[in-house]
Amino acid sequence: MPTEILMPALSPTMEEGTLAKWLVKEGDTVSSGDLIAEIETDKATMEFEAVDEGVVGKILVAEGTENVKVNTAIAVLLEDGESADDIGATAAAAPEAAPAADAGGEAAPAAVEAPAPAPAAATRADGGRIFASPLARRIAAQKGLDLAQISGSGPHGRIVKADVESATAQPAAAAPAPAAAPATAAPAPAAAPTGPSADMVARMYEGREYEEIQLDGMRKTIAARLGEAKQTIPHFYLRRDIKLDALLKFRAQLNKQLEGRGVKLSVNDFIIKAVANALQEVPACNAVWAGDRVLQLKPSDVAVAVAIEGGLFTPVLQDADTKSLSALSTEMKDLAARARDRKLAPHEYKGGTFAISNLGMFGIDNFDAIVNPPHAGILAVGTGVKKPVVGEDGELTVATVMSVTMSVDHRVIDGALGAELLKAIVDNLENPMVMLA
Repeated sequence: MPTEILMPALSPTMEEGTLAKWLVKEGDTVSSGDLIAEIETDKATMEFEAVDEGVVGKILVAEGTENVKVNTAIAVLLEDGESADDIGATAAAAPEAAPAADAGGEAAPAAVEAPAPAPAAATRADGGRIFASPLARRIAAQKGLDLAQISGSGPHGRIVKADVESATAQPAAAAPAPAAAPATAAPAPAAAPTGPSADMVARMYEGREYEEIQLDGMRKTIAARLGEAKQTIPHFYLRRDIKLDALLKFRAQLNKQLEGRGVKLSVNDFIIKAVANALQEVPACNAVWAGDRVLQLKPSDVAVAVAIEGGLFTPVLQDADTKSLSALSTEMKDLAARARDRKLAPHEYKGGTFAISNLGMFGIDNFDAIVNPPHAGILAVGTGVKKPVVGEDGELTVATVMSVTMSVDHRVIDGALGAELLKAIVDNLENPMVMLA
């Protein structure tokens, strides 16, 4: 029977993606581990590997197709002896992609009886799900093998054809009796409206010329996450001015000495290091909100917002407190370049406890940033401008001053604690040599 290749979930939160590019064509032979497609999630474009072997019999989803739901069949793989004629039965058994809408515009409820699905996912003795390819399941059933006794060699421990072919036949464990069905839970309350509908807004602008721009996955995610963050996170804001003259002088000296190594430090590199060190000096702020608890991290993992076309990424510099300025500079340039190409792997933009958003290079004096959950805070950095200031001796002088605003999740960090963290950041930036000690 032909094997369906399904749209993969390439990150824990992925629900749909864009099939950006096929790396194979119909008639190609593929083996487990071969790259077959590029999948674009809301954050990155990632390569997708085959887990089974066979011949690509039919491509069901054309490259460039957006909003493909996870677990949707995107292609069909044929085994030895199968032909394209065998695909019809497989396609006929596939459920509809989406429920039809009734006359009132609401989605009609799904039919009570769905088409017979592929063999149900087996479970191990401890209740954990067994991941196996459809071909491996069929071979295991033919040989009388218990999948729970087989170790998978595929991605994330998935059982593939080679695993079951090399396994010794043994009786499959009897399935446990089904537990009594739980009582039907009360339906969840409808979500509160978040604003006028698209049709209502469109009617407001009837007769006016406009262009309708569809939201891509990244923009939908940004809207959902930050809309939720602003509504559910109790923000408070702390502001400070930072004198940069000592930092700018020190930076110029270091850059002159680093010319031979091809390293050029930016002010942002110093800000990253200052935040990382400050999180070590005030460890209670190096934490994230985890619903019913707070997780306080040991290393300083600092996220930095990077603007890209259509949205932004927040790549994370792990262990930033232990890295030199030059190492941070090199790593940040690499992460930013790959972020703009949407080539970051999920582990490179997940995590972190604190973020930095720097709009100083755009001439912005100051602004308030939104905390990106589960982070406890974010530092909004403005541009450095020359201003008259009163010196320590009481004399009026001119200094380069940068304004910063720290947005804080009050569930994790209280006001006095936040003020202590911001003071540590300011001290590090106004006395930059201390960061190298």
